[in-house]
Amino acid sequence: MNNELSDFVKQIIANWPEKQKEGAMKIIEKYGVPQEATASRLIWHNNGPWKRTIVHRDAVPHNFPTPHPDFLEQTINYRTPVDLFDDIAFYDGSCYPDRTRGEVTAICDKEEMNMLSINLFNDIVTGKRTAEDAKVCMIEIGANFLLHNISSPYVERFLFPEQHNTGDPDYPYF
Repeated sequence: MNNELSDFVKQIIANWPEKQKEGAMKIIEKYGVPQEATASRLIWHNNGPWKRTIVHRDAVPHNFPTPHPDFLEQTINYRTPVDLFDDIAFYDGSCYPDRTRGEVTAICDKEEMNMLSINLFNDIVTGKRTAEDAKVCMIEIGANFLLHNISSPYVERFLFPEQHNTGDPDYPYF
């Protein structure tokens, strides 16, 4: 680890709120120092299974499945059928597709919960679960993981193949 960069990153997060600081340190321990760092965020590219990971200083309150701050944003390549955007929005407001970039992003406070969220997102897209079923499953698996330390493949790894060439630049009209 580059000590100069490490000291710079430590200096950046020194005055962050405690949860975000702890979250940043956990990601640094797992993936090393970020490739980008500003006063308000740390960014990794192509770290582990993720296309991008961002730890934000400023969190957004989120109440599903329990109250927590959303500050850990993680993204993968994923093409989402447009006709499922409403179902996805109903399922979880902190897990959403970007059609043009061909990505899906989950934002939570724990990497395992982002993994769970995207795996259930995939279950909706592939027809394995309805959005309502995915919400119930998020509550059950999330409670087992967070409250009872019971793991699941849904929080450990992606349960579907990596996607490539997922962007959709749409069509020009003039």
